[in-house]
Amino acid sequence: MTRIAAVHGVLAPYRHTQAEITDMVARTCLPSGTDRQVLDRLHGSARVRTRHMSLPLDDYVKIDGFGAANDTFIELAGDLGAEAVRGALGTAGLRPEDVDLLIFTSVTGVAAPSVDARLVGRLGLRPDVKRVPMFGLGCVAGAAGVARLHDYLRGWPEQVAVLLSVELCSLTFQRDDASLANMVATGLFGDGAGALVAVGDGFPGPRAASGAAGQSAAGSSVGGASVAGPSVAAASTAGPSVVATRSRMYPDTGHVMGWSVTGSGFRVVLDSSVPEVVRRFLPDDVRAFLAEHGLTPADITGWVCHPGGPKVLEAVAEALELSEGALDVTWRSLAEVGNLSSSSVLHVLRDTLAGRPPEPGSHGLMMAMGPGFCCELVLLRW
Repeated sequence: MTRIAAVHGVLAPYRHTQAEITDMVARTCLPSGTDRQVLDRLHGSARVRTRHMSLPLDDYVKIDGFGAANDTFIELAGDLGAEAVRGALGTAGLRPEDVDLLIFTSVTGVAAPSVDARLVGRLGLRPDVKRVPMFGLGCVAGAAGVARLHDYLRGWPEQVAVLLSVELCSLTFQRDDASLANMVATGLFGDGAGALVAVGDGFPGPRAASGAAGQSAAGSSVGGASVAGPSVAAASTAGPSVVATRSRMYPDTGHVMGWSVTGSGFRVVLDSSVPEVVRRFLPDDVRAFLAEHGLTPADITGWVCHPGGPKVLEAVAEALELSEGALDVTWRSLAEVGNLSSSSVLHVLRDTLAGRPPEPGSHGLMMAMGPGFCCELVLLRW
């Protein structure tokens, strides 16, 4: 099985309260003279207290079109991505040259060469590192990336794979767009990145013991505090293992979530039916997937759920009949940093491991949903 050796999350540099961001959105995204009452109500109901932004708030009005926003994405994605990968490798006790596969995902900017390609030399990765840039999966990509990483390591169990997600959602906020979808999105999404390091079950431990062998790994930032990383020897066995994965596409739901690509950039498509789609499809998929492994939702001791928003989380908890507190880590992540698209589920996994991890041998379930409409399920064993 694939073993998750480390998860590291980073956030964009400018932290603001929800009220401060709402004021910026009113100035930047609403046409002159528009009543902001609906905006205030939607942002107030998002259950987000603070978010991190890529730019100072007053600079968003200065972004001149899609090209300028995308140039900013490329620059900042490289900075946050490099920090996230270095942090994850340090915690895992591995070196950049140990990495065999780098999967990169984002849905908030585009680049060719892709961001992962730009990071190879910057991070000191090997010239023969395999790269898989992914675009278009949106919020589901954090869980889907773990699943595809697992697929790769089943074929190459002696290797090291890294998943990097960078999402700078604030750069997609649309000026002069008073649609409900834009107002909801500007109240929910934040900017951040996450990196996950995993090794196959044939990974030779001594390989990571050269160079910085025997030393403690670099600390990682967890919830704003510095937490010492595990030793090199412990790192390759410290995290949960991936038992199995499941991908699911739902019929006739392609219209409920995604981007409309326009001259001004990525205009959000976000239909109000998303919670109902979750209630309709998710319970049967989760229960059938768990049943294949002799489990039920009651057996899951750690729910690593993407924070899609209050209505989506309420739908998940109701549909799966989860116990009170089962999604507390996800709710806390939503409140503290908002929805980071594909990076969020990696932050939730990190926070789960940094808190009071479930009992060894018990099972967890990582799940996320995104454009398609689709979901990805990853069964974990702690």
